[in-house]
Amino acid sequence: MSLPAELQELAASVSNWGRWGADDERGTQNLIDGAALRRGLDAVRDGRHLSLAIPLDQTSPQEGGAPGRIAPSRTMLSINQTYSGADGDAAFNDDTVVMSLAAGTHVDALGHVSYGGFLYNGFLDSTVTAGGGLTRCGADKLQPILSRGVLLDVAAGHGVDRLDPGYAITAEDLDAAVEHARVTLVPGDVACVRTGQMQLLHAGQTVAYNHDTPGLSTATIRWIREHDLGAVFTDTYVYEVWPPQDWAAMMVVHMIHLRDMGQIQGQNFDFEALASDCSSDGVFEFLFTAHPEPFTGGCSAPVHPVATK
Repeated sequence: MSLPAELQELAASVSNWGRWGADDERGTQNLIDGAALRRGLDAVRDGRHLSLAIPLDQTSPQEGGAPGRIAPSRTMLSINQTYSGADGDAAFNDDTVVMSLAAGTHVDALGHVSYGGFLYNGFLDSTVTAGGGLTRCGADKLQPILSRGVLLDVAAGHGVDRLDPGYAITAEDLDAAVEHARVTLVPGDVACVRTGQMQLLHAGQTVAYNHDTPGLSTATIRWIREHDLGAVFTDTYVYEVWPPQDWAAMMVVHMIHLRDMGQIQGQNFDFEALASDCSSDGVFEFLFTAHPEPFTGGCSAPVHPVATK
């Protein structure tokens, strides 16, 4: 089913196809330049690091989510094993992991979503193969993300700890979060959009965390494009509001962000400790650092993001 006409018009108006050349596979990472990095470095005051990742283990919110995804399963390969078998020699412990690349905290590759026969920047969806995965716009094309990060605490802007399930975030909500943070967004910034949904995962309520979640709505798409954000990350499993605003355009924010805008995005970021810290010192900007794992042809990339203040 094709997008409704008004969403097709929106997608065309925010498209970044060709903006950085016909062969571009980096999308809005092109906006994260030296100036963006310097802004991030300038935001560091005492060097405190705050992890924004959730654990990679069987508590990861995959089971019962997207079909076929599995939580990380780690198995030992060897336990205190020596190569020679002689007592006193070096003994090694080793293990292996099976997981979905979208498990845990991750960044979506731009080829994660296609529609109408195309990926981002006009690459044909036939470039996705069983053997090679995303031969265009894959996780291996993602670069390290180092920029000024800004916490957009939408929940705090509403005066609540957590937004209601299914709440559709609007452009006005994002404006209010920017005002709450007392910052001015600059192209290349990384927006960390907090809904408070992560509190459910902390409480072990994985099913509630995965379903009926607050998230970005279609009303935020033009706002994000106009601010030229380098990346946008959320503290939810779905990223956008769920259930969808219109089942005829299911996952439309993913569709337009990834396929049309080349917008770097990701899910399952933990902003709870960061939100507490920002509320305490009144500083909502920081150096954002994240290094997507460069899986060749990968559809997503696990990442350990860090906020340094």
